[in-house]
Amino acid sequence: MSKKRRLHSAQFKAQVGLEALKGIEPVHAIAAKHGIHPVQVSQWKKEVAERLPEVFAGKPDADATAAKKREQELFEQIGRLKMELEWLKKKAGELEC
Repeated sequence: MSKKRRLHSAQFKAQVGLEALKGIEPVHAIAAKHGIHPVQVSQWKKEVAERLPEVFAGKPDADATAAKKREQELFEQIGRLKMELEWLKKKAGELEC
């Protein structure tokens, strides 16, 4: 019988990794407390330590900036298309009379 892999949320991984990074308890004690393998705790600890400086990098997320710009362009296009549609409806109504 194969074991089913458990999926852990990003929140849980960050919590466990940060707990291990603090060093108050040994990795094996943290692993036992949360019911996971000590190697997994060590991996999450390493990832938290490597990625924590990103939080304080201070530069805006390029993807978020690009998405916001794209959203603005799409709203402008929607506005133009609505105006064209209204104009076409008006012209089509004049032709029917």
